[in-house]
Amino acid sequence: MSEEKQKKNQKKSQKKKKHKKKYRLFWFFVRLQVLFLILVAAGLGWYYFGGYAQKVSALQQEAKKLVRESNEDTFRSVQTSLVYDANGTLVSTLKGEKDVYYLDYEDIPPYAAAAMVSIEDKKFYSHNGIDIKAIMRAAKAMIQNGKVTQGGSTITQQLSRNIFLNHDVKWERKIEEMFIAVELEKVYSKNKIMEFYLNNVYFGNGYYGIQAASKGYFNTEVKNLSLSQIAFLCAIPNNPSLYDPVVRLENTLKRRNRILNQMQEDGKISEETCDQAKAEQIVLNPSQKTKNDYVETYTYNCAIRALMAEEGFIFRQEFDSEEERSSYEEEYDLLYSECQKNLYSKGYRIYTSIDLNVQQMLQDTLDQGLAEFTEQTEDGIYTLQGSAVCIDNHTGYVKAIVGGRNQNLSGYTLNRAYQSYRQPGSSIKPLIVYAPVLERNYTPDTVVADVKTEEGPSNSSGSYEGNISLRYAVQKSKNTVAWNLLEELTPQVGLSYLKAMNFARLDERDERPTSALGGFTNGVSAVEMASAYAALENDGKFREPTCIMKITDAQDNVIIETENQEKEVYKTNASRMMTDMLVSVMKEGTGRGLALSNMPCAGKTGTTNDNKDGWFVGYTSYYTTSVWVGYDMPRELPGLSGASYPGSIWKNFMELLHQNLEPVEFLPYIDEQKAPLDNNEYQQGQEVSPEEGIPQGDIPWP
Repeated sequence: MSEEKQKKNQKKSQKKKKHKKKYRLFWFFVRLQVLFLILVAAGLGWYYFGGYAQKVSALQQEAKKLVRESNEDTFRSVQTSLVYDANGTLVSTLKGEKDVYYLDYEDIPPYAAAAMVSIEDKKFYSHNGIDIKAIMRAAKAMIQNGKVTQGGSTITQQLSRNIFLNHDVKWERKIEEMFIAVELEKVYSKNKIMEFYLNNVYFGNGYYGIQAASKGYFNTEVKNLSLSQIAFLCAIPNNPSLYDPVVRLENTLKRRNRILNQMQEDGKISEETCDQAKAEQIVLNPSQKTKNDYVETYTYNCAIRALMAEEGFIFRQEFDSEEERSSYEEEYDLLYSECQKNLYSKGYRIYTSIDLNVQQMLQDTLDQGLAEFTEQTEDGIYTLQGSAVCIDNHTGYVKAIVGGRNQNLSGYTLNRAYQSYRQPGSSIKPLIVYAPVLERNYTPDTVVADVKTEEGPSNSSGSYEGNISLRYAVQKSKNTVAWNLLEELTPQVGLSYLKAMNFARLDERDERPTSALGGFTNGVSAVEMASAYAALENDGKFREPTCIMKITDAQDNVIIETENQEKEVYKTNASRMMTDMLVSVMKEGTGRGLALSNMPCAGKTGTTNDNKDGWFVGYTSYYTTSVWVGYDMPRELPGLSGASYPGSIWKNFMELLHQNLEPVEFLPYIDEQKAPLDNNEYQQGQEVSPEEGIPQGDIPWP
């Protein structure tokens, strides 16, 4: 074959291949289009015949009705929530105060609207209520990151949600939110919508609207604020818990800077103005308000967590990775913020177990016990502080909670009783060492060795007494015995009891013998210690500490009614033996001199290294009370021990609390080394005398 013919054949072959390839592509696109049409048809069939078309239509009609019936007063109203103590006394009111601080659009600083548009909704002035591209970007980011990393809601959608809807993560709510946003844009101007939004958006800590936030955080009207302060406030609504200026100021400042950068990129401010605003120091100046500080902060926290649980949120303390912990905390913060907002706008009636008379008694006793210490910080807060919690043993509910010394400061202050975590010293021993070993064939009379080991701790007294009883080791708070027993038990097992009682700040690094002496990475709170000791009094059954008994709506329809369910953490007999040993502590041990005059009581002291933290936790059949004393910034307090300031505060308060109450003895434990077993406890086939219940034959007497 000639070379010319070969070339012609090659050209023909190439043409055929191109032709075939062309048709293959053609049929591929045909099949793709057919598949697409089938999917669309299936989707439409699912949409219509699955009932979704009717649902969406109903949501659209409801949206139209809501907007049609609205007027400007709709965006000014708010329902007031009320909190009551155990006797029906009004504790506090929670009101967003939108009606008081409402601003017309003309009175809102232009920078506020510009900041919100730059950071929340760049197309606010051009869209019709929804931004399809923003929704698609948010969906794409969610798919890429496996979670929601950016919002797709316009300012109008956010307003729709805040005024007309709840924050359920359901497709129905999202669809209705979009319908309402579109309807709002038909009825109200853009300026009106921005006015409504800035007067209704939540700025954290009970402040609805930018004027209320300005008064609350800076104690002045918003018209007096600088650009930097306005951007600072506008940083909060995106996530009021994450950007809370009171507890997470650094987060708020970072988002303020991001807003300023966005405003510069959008041409709203110059580079020089942006730099000046970012350099400006933010100093909070809270408005002056008289509050029932510690009761209110604890009550609100308990109420919010109860609402979160009602939403199906599952609280956790343990995580497999830092990523898992971070994801949990993000979800927690978002829902916490949402439920906090509802407290100020839903008109709840919150019924608590707090007794304001007992609360005042506990506050006064703590203040008097620390009155000699007058040193204060630059902010006028006492440097030496204390906290205390009282639990009603009959119900398991918190009866009184004191988070610090009373100074009549403005606004809310740190509630150390549940927000501060400190080293518990020896007060932790009954919980992770002694009660657990009493479940494992130890008794108060078991002989243990009080000896110094090479790697073990020293006793606070510096002396060692050899073979002693377990009861005596508890009485004298022997560090050597607690250390050795936890090593025998293993720290993992000991800490498992605290985990079962939801101690929040435990760490993997706590799995070491030093935990026997309270040497934790983070520490424990007064609420946790009171609830754990209350479990010992309650035959080992733990009840989650809270002060919320019932939450209703404004029409008194019950939303939440707590039951305070019991969970067995310690065995009954072990708990009773532990109580009996703690009674000995009050009579002959480190708590000697602190026993109540006319009421059987049990308790334990706790002191950390260098006298930085002092604890006393004790109980009667009626009440359990924990007391902590120390500096907010830990430092030595000469003379501080569990038996000194904490012990005297505990004794003085409990004496007052038990006036006119009948003495009640603790339930006795069964000494299994001496007492005969019940007939039902003998092994099958064992002969028993019906008259005396004494085993016959070769079975030894226990």
